[in-house]
Amino acid sequence: MVLFNIQEELKKLPDKPGVYLMKDKSDNIIYIGKAIVLKNRVRQYFQNSRNHTTKISKMVSLVKEFEYIVTDSELEALILECNLIKKHRPQYNTLLKDDKTYPYIKITVNEAFPRVFITRKFKKDKGKYYGPYTNVVAVREVLEIIKNMWPTRTCNLALPKDIGKHRPCLNYHIGKCSAPCVGEISQQDYRILINEIENFLSGKYDDVIEKLKEKMNEYSTQLNFEKAAEYRDKINSINRISEKQKMSNANTNDEDIIAYAKQDDEILVQIFFVRSGNLIGREHYMLKNTENMSNEEIIEVFIKQFYSGTPFIPNNIIIQNQIKDIELLQTWLTSKKGQKVTIKVPQKGAKIRLVELARKNAEITLSQFGDKLKREHQKTIGALKELYNMLNLKREINRIEAYDISNTQGFQSVGSMVVFESGKPKRNDYRKFKIKTIIGANDYGSMEEVLNRRFKHAIEETKYIQENNIDVEAGKFTNLPDLILMDGGKGQVNIAEKVLQEMGLQIDVCGMVKDEKHRTRGLYYKNVEINIKSNTEAFKMITRIQDEAHRFAIEYHKKLRWDNQIKSVLDDIQGIGATRRKELMKHFGSINKIKEAKFEEILNVNSMNNTSAKSVYDFFHNQ
Repeated sequence: MVLFNIQEELKKLPDKPGVYLMKDKSDNIIYIGKAIVLKNRVRQYFQNSRNHTTKISKMVSLVKEFEYIVTDSELEALILECNLIKKHRPQYNTLLKDDKTYPYIKITVNEAFPRVFITRKFKKDKGKYYGPYTNVVAVREVLEIIKNMWPTRTCNLALPKDIGKHRPCLNYHIGKCSAPCVGEISQQDYRILINEIENFLSGKYDDVIEKLKEKMNEYSTQLNFEKAAEYRDKINSINRISEKQKMSNANTNDEDIIAYAKQDDEILVQIFFVRSGNLIGREHYMLKNTENMSNEEIIEVFIKQFYSGTPFIPNNIIIQNQIKDIELLQTWLTSKKGQKVTIKVPQKGAKIRLVELARKNAEITLSQFGDKLKREHQKTIGALKELYNMLNLKREINRIEAYDISNTQGFQSVGSMVVFESGKPKRNDYRKFKIKTIIGANDYGSMEEVLNRRFKHAIEETKYIQENNIDVEAGKFTNLPDLILMDGGKGQVNIAEKVLQEMGLQIDVCGMVKDEKHRTRGLYYKNVEINIKSNTEAFKMITRIQDEAHRFAIEYHKKLRWDNQIKSVLDDIQGIGATRRKELMKHFGSINKIKEAKFEEILNVNSMNNTSAKSVYDFFHNQ
């Protein structure tokens, strides 16, 4: 094995822009940075340490080797740096503690009969997006108003090609769809509905309210007070939305207003979202690893991390103070958005008042929620540090994977894998396994199969990515854990260690031991049972992880039993596939209720037609 000689490698650094990655003795990436000239920037870390902050000095003391990636320009280096920090989340980089994705309302205006729905994915397509909305309840309220006022379709039919091929759905019968699928509304009239929705979402409430008032007065004149009351309620709903967006300015551009507040070692960044001149929401973010950060670094770091992850970038970004790389960041954001993006520091007028308002809100939020945020930090990151010290591990913990087996009532055994990162559940990485090679209630054999499949996938995916030089984020299984928690003691730990040894992987494994009342008692680690005090954050986190692994396994097991119940009877009915089986069970709740249902009731089930409904009815009544 050839040792990495830092001083020799420093001499080889190129006189070019790029990104550098600092690594510790365990080959973990602990810091990522960009440089206009790699040779000059990287060398600075290993020169006179008196000029370093405490954080940088600590980081440099842990560096055992470094890598670098040469780019053609500083802009390319910036883009690469943002992507790599987002992917690896290094220990010594300043990071956003929050990872939020916001909902948008999308109108598929490229379709002949557009749909209106909520999405969290902002794509560069021909659709129109409104948002982001920081309050999920509010966006659902807005969508509900739209559905009640403008009867647009929610189906995925390819219209106008599929017009006349289907019966109108339930939404048509309850007045929430104008049924373009059967030609009940022309494309021209449907487009009028969409235009009104666009006006509504753009904040042009006066025109909409005026039309609603005309309808309300018309029904009131006809003494149809029930219908008039419906329109009154719609007007009230829009007025409530309007009240939430009273802060506006003459500018109709989309803008983000960014300011921050400091308190001891805590920094909180506040961002206001202004869309079409209306303040539609705000959000705050805590920064970590902020020791000795300058004011311009706070804003610059936030912009790079926030806009590398958010799908929407506004035309203007208004910030609290000047930053060094403002032109470079504008170029980067413009390339991401596909339109010109400007970063401004206001000097007077309405803009500076908005920045000041954001700053005051940041101060209030930090003072009000500072203790709460610290408690949340202790509950997550603090718990990980407690566990790290308790087990005397060689490397710090970020990603934990926990495994459990469920096989009640002699039915199909299943395995669950739950993932916690930074002390919080990462549900997108959860995985479930249907046991294939083990028959009966054999927890050890089932767990061995689950772990073999999980880590075999990881090795195969990593190999494929490397061999094909694919520049993508990690696959479904390539992210390996820093610690594995097994739902059980010595036996389960031995199974996991056996699998890891066969795979050539070095990952610490603990067993989560329970007492006679099936409550978490402690951990089994390196042939020793470690009792953990129940009032510690580490104990509480382990309990949460164990409960989550158990819940996830049980839910999957219940789903399989449910699917098996459906399959056992309905599979024998001609013309009834998986989709219709699930719709029937969802609608009626049990086989007995399907058996007792009338033909018309079966026909009303989603996805059923005359032929399939008759097949179901005849199956249960002609036996």
